[in-house]
Amino acid sequence: MTAIYLIGLREGLEITLVVSILVAFLVKSDRKPMLRLVWAGVALAAAIAVGFAVLLQLGITRLSSTHQELFEAIASFVAVAFVTWMIFWMRRMARFMGRELRGKMEAAIEVGPAAVAGVAFLAVIREGLETSILFYAAAQGAADSARPLIGISLGLLTSVVLGWLLYISAVRINLSTFFTWTGALLVLVAAGIFKYGFHDLQESNVLGGLDHHAFDLSGSLPPEAWYSELLRGMVNFTPAPTVVETVAWLAYGIPVLVLFLWPARKPAPTPATPATTAS
Repeated sequence: MTAIYLIGLREGLEITLVVSILVAFLVKSDRKPMLRLVWAGVALAAAIAVGFAVLLQLGITRLSSTHQELFEAIASFVAVAFVTWMIFWMRRMARFMGRELRGKMEAAIEVGPAAVAGVAFLAVIREGLETSILFYAAAQGAADSARPLIGISLGLLTSVVLGWLLYISAVRINLSTFFTWTGALLVLVAAGIFKYGFHDLQESNVLGGLDHHAFDLSGSLPPEAWYSELLRGMVNFTPAPTVVETVAWLAYGIPVLVLFLWPARKPAPTPATPATTAS
């Protein structure tokens, strides 16, 4: 539930920030009547994202056990691709996001009401579908189906409260630091999902080695212990992983985490021309 709460918090706060930028732009430019169009676009995007999550769950129940494992493996790899792209995109584009959204909204206002709702819809639907896929992939193997729902609901609720407090300037958060730390934690979560995808491939007999364990810590880390559950929920740690699972976790987790935490290269200053120097 902890990992899914983190997914809900991170993705939900991104959605909340996008919506708050659009709302603030319309309010400050004295276009409050258009807010209903923004909320209509947001509501439609949220409904599609929820429906997509439901379809994922209902669709897999119609498959055979082998096909279910293959489907879950594919979903895991798609979720890892989404989260990897998302955290690096946010690190690169966060500082320009507000300006870009305001420019799109200004252009949409000139086109008409449908375009205004469309900007809000497109800004939210991407994050909504990402959240659905990540939720589905992270919830695989959960012993209790209620816990993932509680985790994602609490994460989204927390993000809405934080977003509202940020909008009314009741709290101030260093968003750069927040997205850096949550991004690093999401890399570890994604590594666990990546590992689970290879486990599903082994379960479906696409890959062998299901009985070849890299190590066995079952004596030191009982599966029923709370700390074992916490590790399993956050990074999909299991006391007796296979060699393939261990290699998959390390092959993704270590290089991606290093690349994400590596300081971004700052653009070199533009050298002064002779004319500028003289002036």
